[in-house]
Amino acid sequence: MEAAFRRVGAAYLAAGVGAVVVASAGPWQHPIAVAAAADVAATLVVFAFSFAYRNSSFYDAYWSVAPIAIVFYWILRPETPQVDGTRQLLLAALVVAWGLRLTFNWARGWEGLGHEDWRYVDLRHKTGRAYWLVSFVGLHMVPTVIVFLACLPLYAAVAAGSHPLGVLDGVAALVTAAAIAIEAGADHQLRRFRQSPHEPGDLLASGLWSWSRHPNYFGEMLFWWGLYLFALAAAPSWWWTIVGPLSITVMFFAASLPMIEERMLARRPSYAAHAQRTSLVIPRPPR
Repeated sequence: MEAAFRRVGAAYLAAGVGAVVVASAGPWQHPIAVAAAADVAATLVVFAFSFAYRNSSFYDAYWSVAPIAIVFYWILRPETPQVDGTRQLLLAALVVAWGLRLTFNWARGWEGLGHEDWRYVDLRHKTGRAYWLVSFVGLHMVPTVIVFLACLPLYAAVAAGSHPLGVLDGVAALVTAAAIAIEAGADHQLRRFRQSPHEPGDLLASGLWSWSRHPNYFGEMLFWWGLYLFALAAAPSWWWTIVGPLSITVMFFAASLPMIEERMLARRPSYAAHAQRTSLVIPRPPR
C-alpha cells in the first residue's frame, strides 16, 4: 500500500507541475481561462498514469484535490479590489475542509493499485478495446469539466464579487457546512457498517441511511449549491454560474445514481423494499 500511495503521490505531483507549466506558458490571461487550462493539463497527466498502470482509479482523488488549488489561485488573482476578504477566508476554509475530508475518506478506504472501482470494471467489460478512450473521456475529462463548472461560483465569490458580507453569506455558510457534516456522517456510518459483522445481503438502514438511500450524495450535491449561494451573495450578476451545481446534480441523477441503484437491486434481495420506504436522495423520515 505504501508503494501504491507513493505512485499516486508522484502522479499528483507531476500533475501539479504540468498545471503550473501550462498556466505560466500559455497565451491565456483571464484567471478562469488559466485555471481551466491548468486543470486540463493536470488531468492529462493523471490519465497518463492511469493508462500506464492500467488503473483508472488514479483519478479518484482528483475530484477533491483540484478545487483546493483552484480556489487559492483565484483568491490570489481578484479582478476587483472590492472583494471581501472575510468571504475569501471563509470559502477557502470550507473548500479545504471539504477537500481534505473527502481525500482522507478515499485514502482510508482505498485498496491499492490491485483494486479498481467497480464502475470502472463494469465499463471495461462493456467497452472492451475501446475502454481507454471511454476512460479518457468519461472517467477523466468529463468529471474534470463538471467539477470546473461547479467551481465557477467560487470565482464569483472570491475574485469578482464586490458586495459586502451579508445575511445570504450566513445562509450559504450554514448550507455548505451542513453539507460537509452530512457527507462526513454518512461516510462514517457506511464505513462502520462495512467493518461490523453482517450478512452479505444486509443493508445499512440506520442513521442517515434510514432517511436517504444515498445521504453521501445528498451532502456532495448540497455542498456545491452552498457555494453557489456565496456567488449570489457576492456577485448577483454571476447568477449564470448556476450551471455549476446544476451540472453536478445532473451528473449524479443521470449517471451515478442509476448505476448504483441498478447494482444494489441486483445484489441485495431486500433493496427493492428498502427503496419503497426510503427516499432516494433528499433525507426524510422513512415511510
